[in-house]
Amino acid sequence: MGDETTRTIGVTGATGAIGGRVAAQLARAGFGQRLIVRDLNRAPELPGSTAAMATYGETTAFERAARGVDTLFLVSATESEHRVEDHLSAVDAALAAGVDRIVYLSFLNAGPAATFTFARDHFYTEAHIRASGVRHTFLRPSLYLDLVPHFADSDGVIRGPAGQGRVAWVSRDDVANVAVAVLTGGVEHDERSYAITGPEAVTLSETVSRLSSLSGSVVSYVPETWSEALSWRLASGVPQWQAEGWASSYAAIAAGELDTVSTTVPDLTGYPAQSIEGFMRRHPSALADIHR
Repeated sequence: MGDETTRTIGVTGATGAIGGRVAAQLARAGFGQRLIVRDLNRAPELPGSTAAMATYGETTAFERAARGVDTLFLVSATESEHRVEDHLSAVDAALAAGVDRIVYLSFLNAGPAATFTFARDHFYTEAHIRASGVRHTFLRPSLYLDLVPHFADSDGVIRGPAGQGRVAWVSRDDVANVAVAVLTGGVEHDERSYAITGPEAVTLSETVSRLSSLSGSVVSYVPETWSEALSWRLASGVPQWQAEGWASSYAAIAAGELDTVSTTVPDLTGYPAQSIEGFMRRHPSALADIHR
């Protein structure tokens, strides 16, 4: 590892699904870390790490937390109406603190006119980072395979306007492993955007069929129109922006915007991306709560 382990990597979201995996791997590899968390009581205790408390919107606190950090792993914030503003605030604070490289967890095919409304947030965050001139890398994962079971209701039914569109679901493990490869790598990753996907693109119908046969839990997919999808989500009491975000993730599948298969996982980690079957072997209880 040599002198590479002397750099300090800032990890946001270290109490979450991706940031937590990344922080644990970096600790095992001997890298020094600054864990930037919203709640110090929840910060993991890892060798070679210190923790600092700040949220993305707290410019002064985030700048203080990022001082001494060379490379920052910026995990995107939880979806909200002011998500872009929070991202931009965190980026500006990091630059003021002297961070010279940002690795940002974005989304597949992020763009200003993306069907998936939350992917637009990622585009504007990427644009701000790029315009700042800081060294950067954008990680653009597809939808998480880990979350598919949570899309199902208590009857094991997944509803959404995905039609017969395809998506290359990707596991969080694979995304975290790619992030670690980039964070611990060098200038070869600068100004790069990496699409991170599973090994194949499948429809929702194919997804639930394979999950059902592998788990023994019956999961089904019911296609919806856009208006149907939006109507019942709004009826549940969520605000308009959130309902549109949820529904548009399915609509993006129908539009073909997630029908992308990349080789990033094997290229950067040296092993194949997890398939649906591989994921279920690693997580045999993933569908355990369905039909309970």
